[in-house]
Amino acid sequence: MSLKKESRTDVQFHLAALRGDCDRLRQLLDTGKVHIDSRDRDGTTPLILAAAMGHTDCVRELLAQGADPACCRTTGTSALFFAAQGGFLDIARLLLDAGAAIDAPSSDGGTPLFVACQCGHLPVVDELISRGANVNSCMKDKATPLFIAAQNGHDNVCAALVRGGADLTAARCDRASPLWIAAQCGHHRVARTLLRAGAHVDQLRQDGATPLFKAAHKGHAAVVAELLKYNPELGLLPNGQSALHGAAMFGALSCVRVLAPAADRSLRNAAGHTALQAAAAARRPRVVAYLRALDQRDDTTYSTEQ
Repeated sequence: MSLKKESRTDVQFHLAALRGDCDRLRQLLDTGKVHIDSRDRDGTTPLILAAAMGHTDCVRELLAQGADPACCRTTGTSALFFAAQGGFLDIARLLLDAGAAIDAPSSDGGTPLFVACQCGHLPVVDELISRGANVNSCMKDKATPLFIAAQNGHDNVCAALVRGGADLTAARCDRASPLWIAAQCGHHRVARTLLRAGAHVDQLRQDGATPLFKAAHKGHAAVVAELLKYNPELGLLPNGQSALHGAAMFGALSCVRVLAPAADRSLRNAAGHTALQAAAAARRPRVVAYLRALDQRDDTTYSTEQ
């Protein structure tokens, strides 16, 4: 996009929009010396600035005087994109009523819905979905609005997206699913929401790790507990480890405590180690002590029963 150099009046016009000064906007427009959609060197218009800063009255005035809601910056970001990012529901409604493209993407594929989900702005998310926003749009890396909401721990937004038809299995380029990313980040409420909606508990990332393995090795015991309710794979995974091995090797004792009673502690990983041996090799003394005590207790119980 080739943009002409801004005049002094253009700069004043942009500053008035940035500051939310409606009176000054009208004064400058009345001079006839500025164009309603004048752009700076990044392609930013007064409408985009007013929307980004949450100046509802300025947005209303600019639209009434003919500002184009379709104008975008050189990055592809529109006034609606910034209103959604800021959580400015009234401004988003004004722009949509004026004909703003609901799914207009930025250069990296992000839509207004995507950034509203990223920031956890549920009222804006609900509004965009109700007006037909594509809940399964994706970034260049294939991340969807559901993925980014899960990554950021916005369980209420995830629930809204699921109600709106979001694909629970849609994965990023590395095949990480929304559930997988929620597990990695330790968002147990998001994991609960996705699992209740039918997310596949063992959907693998490209490295062969399940959500359970990732939560276990990251030490997110609350996520592990949620996943265990859905009968996840506890045996060896394509990466040569089990979830218990992952927790043991990384010293995640809280996860070892949750997993050990349910898992086969005699299971050996690709290196031929049990979880106890893997913990010892990784110098995780607290995990070693716990697993040894558990084994000794089980041996005592078995002997008593005999």
